[in-house]
Amino acid sequence: MKPSNESTVSNKRPAAPSGAGRWVGQFVLYGVFALAVGVFSHWPPYHPMGADQAQIKVSISRVGKPVGECRKRTPEELAKMPPNMRAPMDCPRERSPLSLDVELDGQSVLSRVVAPTGLSKDGASSIYERLVVQAGEHRLRVKLNDDKRPGAPTHEREATVKLAAGQVLVIDFDAEKGGITLQ
Repeated sequence: MKPSNESTVSNKRPAAPSGAGRWVGQFVLYGVFALAVGVFSHWPPYHPMGADQAQIKVSISRVGKPVGECRKRTPEELAKMPPNMRAPMDCPRERSPLSLDVELDGQSVLSRVVAPTGLSKDGASSIYERLVVQAGEHRLRVKLNDDKRPGAPTHEREATVKLAAGQVLVIDFDAEKGGITLQ
């Protein structure tokens, strides 16, 4: 068979820059990238709050109390159960939701009820909120309830706080430190 007279397609690639041309090209590209990072790290300016504002952060993660009381199983109930499951006490797994109320200068600024996590509702409940407020002196009142049973005590904390401009006050719960903490 004879080759056709059609024009043949060339499989030649254009020549890549060699030696110094390659180094100069990389230097220019890296320089442009570094310049872009430098510009965008300082511009536009970011201000999370105004010059006369402060911030209150609520960051609480807590496992609530069980929703019911434990009861003692009868000997008949224990006899019906497999030997490896004969726990003398029957306690509910489900936990109470967290209920949080925050008042600032007598006005409610945050009210949340958060259900426990987990398939059996036996995990921790977590609350994370940010409140931007005017700097200055404020009367703060925090109520936290982690037990939905009737007559259960509520954790409470009242304080007068003086917030400077740009200051962040964190509300947390630490049972070892007596309950609700302000840091």
